[in-house]
Amino acid sequence: MPDSDAQGAPGTSGAPEPAAQVCYVFAVGREDEPLSAVVPGLTGPSGSPVRTVHGAGLAALVCGVPAGLYDEDGLRAQLEDLERLETMARSHHAVVAAAYEHTTVLPMRLATVYLDDARVARMLAERKGEFDALLGRLEGHLEWGVKVYADPRDAAAAPAAEPDGGAASAGTGRAYLQQRRKQRSRHRDTYRAAGAVTERITALAGGLATARVAHRPQQGELAFGPGENTANDAYLVPAERSEEFRAAIAGLAEDVPGVRVELTGPWAPYSFATPPSAPQHSADGPGDES
Repeated sequence: MPDSDAQGAPGTSGAPEPAAQVCYVFAVGREDEPLSAVVPGLTGPSGSPVRTVHGAGLAALVCGVPAGLYDEDGLRAQLEDLERLETMARSHHAVVAAAYEHTTVLPMRLATVYLDDARVARMLAERKGEFDALLGRLEGHLEWGVKVYADPRDAAAAPAAEPDGGAASAGTGRAYLQQRRKQRSRHRDTYRAAGAVTERITALAGGLATARVAHRPQQGELAFGPGENTANDAYLVPAERSEEFRAAIAGLAEDVPGVRVELTGPWAPYSFATPPSAPQHSADGPGDES
């Protein structure tokens, strides 16, 4: 039976061996001074310091993370635990946001990991053409998120355009049917209004943004606030027009009962950076699926 106190390798002082580490990648940018200046003081999801890995004139912001937490089983456990997932996402975003304040970077997908720095450097060399093109496209741009929500219950709470016309004094069955028809009509009208607001946003944003990505509407625990998320779009906006974009979109649904517009940003352009697919076999990396 192994001696539980003998944690070191034979011939060592008995100190425990450091846990195996893999390389977590936050973002990719050009190999230059602004990116290097971001690194001091930044830490990753496991608390280890952020550093840069260079290759082919590019640099990746990376940190070491425990291999056991970022192999296939460990990642699955983290991504299925909302509290752990939020911690990882906050750490990831903090590093990307700090970098984007200094220079253009391509945010990588959450939980992108490689076995070691050498694999990261090889990935940079293999994807140099793609990364250079994306960095050129995103230079001087920011991302804004625009969500539209439909809430028939909120519409019902708004002042009625017309009185009930004595429905309450009608027979119970008749009053019930009238109420049900009103509810169905209100529900339909609210969703139509949300669609009209979305069309107006798309039209206005089209004159200010250079690109748009339509994400899947958020549901369940990912959807915050009242109502149903009917549109979840991201817009790539030139930095010099960012405030103009905000002013044009904010408040578009203020006079539309039951419809709410949520504007978030500006962010680093997550939705417009195409991350590389991390190798799926153990010889090159544990994977990157989020």
